[in-house]
Amino acid sequence: MALAPKFDAAQVEEKWYAYWQENAYFSSTPDDREPYTIVIPPPNVTGVLHMGHMLNNSLQDILIRRARMRGYNACWVPGTDHASIATEAKVVAKLKAQGIDKSTLSREEFLKEAWQWTEEYGGVILQQLKKLGCSCDWDRTKFTLDEDMYASVIKVFVDLYNKGLIYRGYRMVNWDPEAQTTLSDEEVIFVEKPGFLYHIAYQVEGSNEQVIIATTRPETLLGDTAVCIHPEDERYHHLKGKNVIVPIANRSIPIIEDAYVDREFGTGCLKVTPAHDINDKTLGEKHQLEVIDIFNADATLNHHGLHYEGQDRFVVRKAIAKELEALGVLVKKEPYQHNVGTSERTKAVIEPRLSDQWFLKMEQLAEPARKAVLETAEVDLVPSKFNNTYRHWMENIRDWNISRQLWWGQQIPAYYFGQGKEDFVVAETKEEALDLARKKTNDPSLSMKDLRQDEDVLDTWFSSWLWPISVFDGIRFPENKEIEYYYPTQDLVTGPDILFFWVARMIISGYEYRDKQPFSKVYLTGLVRDKQGRKMSKQLGNSPDALQLIEDYGADAVRVGLMLSAAAGNDLLFDESLCQQGKNFANKIWNAYRLIDGWEVDENASFNKQNEEALNWYENRFYATLESIDDHFSKYRISDAMMAVYKLLWDDFCSWLLEAIKPAYGSPIDRTSLNRIQSLFELNLKIMHPFMPFLTEELWQHLSPRSAQEALIVSSWPEARSYDAIALENFERATKIVSGVRNFRKERQLSPKEALPLYLVAQPDHVNYQGLIEKMAGISQMNWVEESPNQSGASFRVGALECFIPLEGAIDTKAEKAKIEEELKYAKGFLQSVRKKLENERFVSNAPEKVIAMERKKEADALEKISLLEKSLAAL
Repeated sequence: MALAPKFDAAQVEEKWYAYWQENAYFSSTPDDREPYTIVIPPPNVTGVLHMGHMLNNSLQDILIRRARMRGYNACWVPGTDHASIATEAKVVAKLKAQGIDKSTLSREEFLKEAWQWTEEYGGVILQQLKKLGCSCDWDRTKFTLDEDMYASVIKVFVDLYNKGLIYRGYRMVNWDPEAQTTLSDEEVIFVEKPGFLYHIAYQVEGSNEQVIIATTRPETLLGDTAVCIHPEDERYHHLKGKNVIVPIANRSIPIIEDAYVDREFGTGCLKVTPAHDINDKTLGEKHQLEVIDIFNADATLNHHGLHYEGQDRFVVRKAIAKELEALGVLVKKEPYQHNVGTSERTKAVIEPRLSDQWFLKMEQLAEPARKAVLETAEVDLVPSKFNNTYRHWMENIRDWNISRQLWWGQQIPAYYFGQGKEDFVVAETKEEALDLARKKTNDPSLSMKDLRQDEDVLDTWFSSWLWPISVFDGIRFPENKEIEYYYPTQDLVTGPDILFFWVARMIISGYEYRDKQPFSKVYLTGLVRDKQGRKMSKQLGNSPDALQLIEDYGADAVRVGLMLSAAAGNDLLFDESLCQQGKNFANKIWNAYRLIDGWEVDENASFNKQNEEALNWYENRFYATLESIDDHFSKYRISDAMMAVYKLLWDDFCSWLLEAIKPAYGSPIDRTSLNRIQSLFELNLKIMHPFMPFLTEELWQHLSPRSAQEALIVSSWPEARSYDAIALENFERATKIVSGVRNFRKERQLSPKEALPLYLVAQPDHVNYQGLIEKMAGISQMNWVEESPNQSGASFRVGALECFIPLEGAIDTKAEKAKIEEELKYAKGFLQSVRKKLENERFVSNAPEKVIAMERKKEADALEKISLLEKSLAAL
């Protein structure tokens, strides 16, 4: 079939993705080859494709496609995360829209709804990744709540509990009142917000004296159980042992002393609310204070909130300030900027809350993972600037709160058989739990109905931290063929925002359960921002529809657009014009092939020297660029590799090689030239394929009939080869001569068809590619002279080589003279400014040698230019 006049991305994408899947090119099973494995960062099952996913998965696909071409057994494992908080929130919202409250459902009924929702809407994102061209092994698709994945998580919990690393504790936790669950410290984001500092008067009992307390949260005074002063604060010595009355609540609470109080903050008096502040809790335990929790799970006030019961905390804050003012005890209210803990998921303001939770001891577990990155480099973070972030997390690690007050997720395998704090056992199954409970109680009469499983589920990260092991079933069957072959994986591509949440924890679990790192390299992408540098978000309306971009420009063009601005670890400033640039590039390559495909062949025509020189040059240029591309890949400079491919194809292949060898209009080409340029074009397609898989497969299949085993996706990546650097230098000089002549024509508005003579002040053997220069610059005759001809003309230099074009009859001499005089004036002014610098002793003595050398070169170049311009002027 003839190639279509225009590249139809949509038609080509659908055709070749189906072909790749039909021929199982993405599938991988253990064999004798060396594996190259990537596990996808599992997107939320609720998710849809956004720009961050596009960047991340384009990078992964580029790496996996190149590895496949390099002969590795490439395995890219896809999957999704059950995302406890996000998914449960969506299901709750759906039920609410139907007039159903979650609290009216049993756990089983709710989970049935959640699974229905997941089956209906979940996994959409994986289908969308196919549109991008992602070559995942779809037969391996995993979900963190799959039966085997679920069992792996439960097995790990039981194992860590039995090792004494998991414990249950009554602790102050981060409570998300919107999701109504606890969060780990890492899931709390501190945001600077404007608020107020309220100065409230507390009456000293049995006295007219008042103490002033400063707080940002006046509503919590209803939970106050003490006022604390510094033991060395002379202002309050006389209050030792006395009580104060809590405004509104009218409760009497003690004044206690503790060096914890900051005498400089506010008034130096601190209200102590043990139920609602981590530091107050510590003070409360130390001084054996009463604990009064004033909040419900949704952050409305409970019965301790008195007449504010049932109202939201922020509504109460305003109302209580008004009541305090009416009582005459609100001394003042002043604006105050402070950091407020917010939920990373729901953005709700976090409420410190006392609660029984499950924790994992991290210090001992984390040590091998700390060493792997910071000492032995078994895991390499790219770029390495993130080592400091990693160090900070790992050296300040705290116990991980792993329980969540949700129903969607892996239910904690703790089974209670009584009311006591220790009346529970931990087991993988209820049957094992019953056996353990009977032994623990020495009561063989215990039955299944006596056991009650913990209601909470595990933190979503507690399943995804096992991802590189559990996708190969390496937790349940640690010696199975797959885990032994594919683990450790090679590269992980993810965002720095989950460096601790996910990456560090995977490294921790890798050493705990495989005694090996889970991957060797972690390629950390930047955030995708708009061209103004703002983070993309729905609220700002600056996040383009990812699928619409593919529809408008084509998947290859979008991939190129992303790569052209995606240096590792640096934020990507995305501009839709980059996709247009990618589309233009795809069209350029398409049209380049159409040009070649349209040439007629004269089987009797001889292979001329000019074509041979050009083809030899491009072959050298290709292998020089390949060396650079391979080097970029080895250093994970994927964007630089893409740019090298782009320049090679656009500049060297299309602008120079095709122009150099294309036959005159209507004339045929010789067979040798056509065969060689087709072979070179095949090489081009190979290095383009990881970046632009659809376009390249289409052209590859057009070049020659191919069997399924000869598809581009499974062809061999070009092998590095030596190249002639001197030939490249010589061609570079030839292109500069051509460009010089073209600029001369452009400036003087001369037709490209008008042949011009060219004089070169050099020996004939000092300039190569004479035939190419004559053809591409439109030169009637090249003349070799010892000095510029003494006639009207224009000169330009290419390095040390002087080139001269006679002007007689070709131009307006008067206008040319004025132009040269203007250039001369500028050159002399420039020379003067450079010399001024070099004559400045202070500059010369302080500036680095490199800078001075640069200035001296500018001086020499300016002198040379002035000499040339003066010669041209004299000739006129």
